[in-house]
Amino acid sequence: MATHSRGIIDRAPSLADTVAVRLREEIVSGRLRPGEKLPTEQQISETYGVSRPTVREAIGRLKHDGLVITRQGAGAFVADPGAVSVFRLDIADFSNREEIRNIVELLMAVEASATEHAAVRRTEADLKAIQTQLDAMQQAIIRGESGVDEDLAFHRAIIEATSNPFFRDMSDFLDRRVRNFIRTARTNTARLAGLTDAVQAEHQAIFNAIERRDAGGARNAAETHLKNAAQRLALYLNP
Repeated sequence: MATHSRGIIDRAPSLADTVAVRLREEIVSGRLRPGEKLPTEQQISETYGVSRPTVREAIGRLKHDGLVITRQGAGAFVADPGAVSVFRLDIADFSNREEIRNIVELLMAVEASATEHAAVRRTEADLKAIQTQLDAMQQAIIRGESGVDEDLAFHRAIIEATSNPFFRDMSDFLDRRVRNFIRTARTNTARLAGLTDAVQAEHQAIFNAIERRDAGGARNAAETHLKNAAQRLALYLNP
């Protein structure tokens, strides 16, 4: 990862980005028409030489962009452009502290609320899944790694514990648009400023509150984590 003098983060496209672009071209060109079913995950996987989880991620991006719809048990279909209303969020310049503040407010509204619900609704299986990812982050730290993938999985496990599919959908959307930028910045500042242990302590506080079924404590811990993530992002962009 690199930054220009303006502070804009450059990020190489992922495999899911690439597949999404190719499928988008098929739709925009008319080769895939409104109402037409997309090839199966297996077919797309074989066509582009990627895994099925990558295909699902690519289709998820097209879904959130309003280009495709999914039907339970039937697959993905090209959306009717006249019948789609899409919420879009494309943040490019994180050097602007006002932009950071605004996006953290949105993240906090979703993730802090989800963490609060997870503390109340989580099962023992949910708690074990969250603990597994927390432990995985600690092992990554011991190995001298960033732990960003484990971080994503930790927060995903919390979202799953809400048992609310709409939290899951919104979290997927935010992960792709903005949360990865904050966590990538966290990775770099953690290496540069020795903040990794502090970040892990924030995750531990979130887990402890969920374990106690302390809804208010879980919300507060999640809010603290996001506020600190914003500060770490500003530190990375404005060293």
